[in-house]
Amino acid sequence: MNSQVNVAVMIGSGVPTGMQIQGKRVCWVVLVNGERRGTAFATRGEALECQAAWRELLQRGYAA
Repeated sequence: MNSQVNVAVMIGSGVPTGMQIQGKRVCWVVLVNGERRGTAFATRGEALECQAAWRELLQRGYAA
């Protein structure tokens, strides 16, 4: 199976409460086959790093 690993942006009320308290109004999440995996990230760069790690795991045969 070919897994999809995407980065999605969350805006406004989709941002976790803890991040909203810190003044964040946007965050990024990693989706594996459409399901959120892990935490919300404060920067797109962090989410892209996580995306790369997931792709590596999946290429090595890890079942999502």
